[in-house]
Amino acid sequence: PFELSHDPWGRLTLVDAAGEAHVDVEPIRAFPLSEPNRFISICNAAGREIVSVEDLATLPDGLRKMLTTELDRREFLPVVERIHNITLDAEPTEWTVDADRGSTKFLVDGADGVRPIGGNLFLISDMQGVRYLVNDARKLDAHSRRLLEHYF
Repeated sequence: PFELSHDPWGRLTLVDAAGEAHVDVEPIRAFPLSEPNRFISICNAAGREIVSVEDLATLPDGLRKMLTTELDRREFLPVVERIHNITLDAEPTEWTVDADRGSTKFLVDGADGVRPIGGNLFLISDMQGVRYLVNDARKLDAHSRRLLEHYF
């Protein structure tokens, strides 16, 4: 029902079922953590939805791969694999972690920066606006779990 491509300037362009081209569109997941492959909106530069994709699996391979690549590029969400240290004696707290994209340090401003989002998932937001995901707190090592327990 639609096509995606990049124009000569690298902007994502959608051609809808009526043949109208929409330049500089952006795919957005409605539920990026709980349903990452379902309920995708493709919005124009003004933020209005042009196309809604209920399930990525229903799209042809090439279109699905392109849309997945664009979504992954848009959503930078490192996954925390180990927590080495959290300075709990003052705010903002400094976190030292290993993530799936490497080791890093970041600052978290208060307990509001660490949110449980269902089950054993946690979303950590640093003071720069970068979000980090703990996929399953039960799978962290004992030291990491003890540090994270201060927040729930």
